[in-house]
Amino acid sequence: MSHTTRPNVIWIFGDQHPWHALGCNGNPDVKTPNIDAIAAAGVNFVNAVAGYPLCCPFRGSLLTGRYPHKVVPGHQYQMDPAERTVAHAFNEAGYKTAYFGKWHVDGFQEEHGDVARHVVPPERRGGFQRWVGYENNNKQWDTWVHGGEGGDAFQYKLPDFETDCLAALLVDYIKGVRAEGGPGDLAPFFAVLSVQPPHNPYFAPEEFMERYFDLDTFTPKPLHLRENVPPIEAFREAITRDLAGAYAMIENLDWNVGRVLDALVASGLARDTIVVFFSDHGDMHGSHGHQRKTSPYNESVRVPMIVGYAADSIASRKAAGAGATDQAGRRSDAMLNHVDLAPTTLGLCHVPIPKAMEGTDYSGHVLRGQRAPGEPESAYLQSVIPTGHGDCVDKPWRGVLTRDGWKYVCFEGVEWLMFNLNDDPFELQNLAHYTRYLREKKRLNAVLEHWIERAGDTFTLPDLGARERRIQEVAR
Repeated sequence: MSHTTRPNVIWIFGDQHPWHALGCNGNPDVKTPNIDAIAAAGVNFVNAVAGYPLCCPFRGSLLTGRYPHKVVPGHQYQMDPAERTVAHAFNEAGYKTAYFGKWHVDGFQEEHGDVARHVVPPERRGGFQRWVGYENNNKQWDTWVHGGEGGDAFQYKLPDFETDCLAALLVDYIKGVRAEGGPGDLAPFFAVLSVQPPHNPYFAPEEFMERYFDLDTFTPKPLHLRENVPPIEAFREAITRDLAGAYAMIENLDWNVGRVLDALVASGLARDTIVVFFSDHGDMHGSHGHQRKTSPYNESVRVPMIVGYAADSIASRKAAGAGATDQAGRRSDAMLNHVDLAPTTLGLCHVPIPKAMEGTDYSGHVLRGQRAPGEPESAYLQSVIPTGHGDCVDKPWRGVLTRDGWKYVCFEGVEWLMFNLNDDPFELQNLAHYTRYLREKKRLNAVLEHWIERAGDTFTLPDLGARERRIQEVAR
């Protein structure tokens, strides 16, 4: 996959979009032809995770390539304005940079006022040359954005559904880039589209909602729930309603991805533009009886991560429409984490990666189909600070997910979860407390200890040696 040595790059990501909620990842209900086309022509990182499945910490790591406990350790913590971001690296390489949408690293305490109207000052916008966004908002039809500075500062309410309006801003930006000169005169650009959907509340424009609801009675149509959603009738009914709304939002997001692809084609930029589609974390949607995020279960930590050139994606979309069946793309098993996104994106553009970035550059998986030197065989998972969220895990934990199919998670000083995902993909059998698996648990505990040291984190792991000695004493 090689088009140009200085490609444009667009990040497109939603909030609370789990890995399995895409057609290309096997979902039987949601239709995502545009995102699927990127996967069919590009690379689908099927092991990608949100190492801290919560908005603010993920975004701090996304922007800086550093671990959350060093940048944004919890909900509503402010990222230090002195932090160097991926935008600074692109600026220094001669790229234009732009950001549109949800920010959520300015530390505004929502209980202290109207977060929808909060203005992020220019010095706290991560170095992006053009920035039109908002700190946080859970009202997708009542979204206020702002930008500029001094006499050019502005703030206004988006006229329609958030995802549609923010995508329109990105489309206008693409048109503006094209209007600046001929192909040889254009500076490359790095642009970000960050939208709140499919985050709750789960409502989309009517044309998308009617695909999942009888709008006269607002009754959701039948959907496939995950196999690990408890068989509690009232709970499953509520989850089905939420899921139907979330899927409508995802289909709307996919439609907007198509608008961006079409704008790149119309502007003559599709061949030289890489699109990276992902999410900041997943959504439990009833699995294991949980809702929302901050849980180490796969529905929360696994995220879409799809990379491809726009021109190839358009060709793939056309082929799919014509009934072609050979559009498989590549599936990478790299353990790509949130700290890896910034260095990987810089690597795709052959831009120097700042030494402060702690993540791995996985661009070789995209450009050459090769593993990175010293590539990790596992990904580090964290929840550093209690969140106060009422429908999900609210205790600090640390964990690892391994390429060979194991997950291991601890609370402070005690093992909590352990799954063999090869045999148990829905994480139904917790092996953490089975003596039979002590040897495997010790191996995973050592892997987790290595990650804690490597990341410069602080966390007390269980003393499995003491456990083993007690077992031996009982056996005697």
